[in-house]
Amino acid sequence: MELAAFLRLLPPRRDLWIFGYGSLMWAPGFRPAESSPAYHWGHHRALCILSTRYRGTPRRPGLVTGLCRGGSCWGMAFRVPARRVPRVLAGLWEREMLRGVYRPQLVPVRIGTGRRVRALAFVADPEHPHFVRELDLHGRARLVAQGVGKRGRSLDYIRNTLEHMAALGLTDPHLARVLATAEAMRESAASRRARGVAKFRRT
Repeated sequence: MELAAFLRLLPPRRDLWIFGYGSLMWAPGFRPAESSPAYHWGHHRALCILSTRYRGTPRRPGLVTGLCRGGSCWGMAFRVPARRVPRVLAGLWEREMLRGVYRPQLVPVRIGTGRRVRALAFVADPEHPHFVRELDLHGRARLVAQGVGKRGRSLDYIRNTLEHMAALGLTDPHLARVLATAEAMRESAASRRARGVAKFRRT
């Protein structure tokens, strides 16, 4: 969806809440007027998006999160004042919508002590070629272990997400398992390379 079309869907002169569940949680790229831990129902966080730019390359893609249908998800909600909405969304569209792998949607979230609002969330498009459907734990971990792009490693992306969640008292056991498996894969590969170098030097 083009930004102009999405802006037409918003009530005029209203503040906008934005729901972050991945890197937006810890690096939104804008200064919100208010922020709060938030709970969304209707989608769950999943490692389901191939990253060929920020956390990987076309030859060695990484893996990042998207919202997939069903379940629920904890994250962060950020309130943007009405006067700043067009500018903030222009930055987010450039960051999140360049490859069209997400669908911008207004979704229900609960913030604070139970207040309910509708917030913009970037939901994974299951029809996009970069959407990952069926991969087991090791398949996802392999992509995470190899992914390095313009904004760094997939490993760091997941670690930052988990650390930010932990600071809020939140957990994501699946993300944690993928991270641990990916780190073990990298350590094993580094050990094999070290043994290979040592063997080459001896010969």
